[in-house]
Amino acid sequence: MTILNAVDKKYSVLILLRHGQSLWNLENRFTGWQDIDITKKGEEEALHAGKLLKNEKIDIAFTSTLKRAQHTLEIILKECGIENIPVIIDKRLNERSYGDLEGLNKSDTALKYGSDQVMIWRRSYDVAPPGGESLKNTAQRVLPYFHKTIAPKLMEGKTVLIVAHGNSLRALMMFLENLSPEEIANTEIPTGIPRKYVMNRNLQVLDITMEN
Repeated sequence: MTILNAVDKKYSVLILLRHGQSLWNLENRFTGWQDIDITKKGEEEALHAGKLLKNEKIDIAFTSTLKRAQHTLEIILKECGIENIPVIIDKRLNERSYGDLEGLNKSDTALKYGSDQVMIWRRSYDVAPPGGESLKNTAQRVLPYFHKTIAPKLMEGKTVLIVAHGNSLRALMMFLENLSPEEIANTEIPTGIPRKYVMNRNLQVLDITMEN
């Protein structure tokens, strides 16, 4: 794809970023809707992301109601020297619910239920873990919010930063990149690494870059 000048306001920029490493990421536990903060490494990842984004003129930021995403965003904005931009917090950007699995160690859960079953719960598109959400369920709350609240900002030529979670971002990436359920199942989103989309005013993606 052709690299475009992000300051050309014929185009808009959307930056997606998964929060820095959380305590339960470190402990290999299912987190979901549990409100777990980031680790020291997570803070360092957020700081690094801020350094990578210093040249972006971020106009508005969106994040979830969970502290690991909000803490990451706070560090990024401080490192970028960004003050007084709108920061919108909404539960529809929260991580998918893992239901009965939340708090359980992933390796122990695989021993109990079988690694194949756990992988289906973790990565399939439309199979939910017991008491939780599938990626399809997550997309059903993320995408309407994106279209109603975030897309209009992009259509104005804004640079938008979303700091959220692995699965809420996977739902959005699936839409933006036109990925199949099979393709999204194999998509990994690392913590603290910005993914930048340059779009035209019709929200057609013209360029995708990973900053690291």
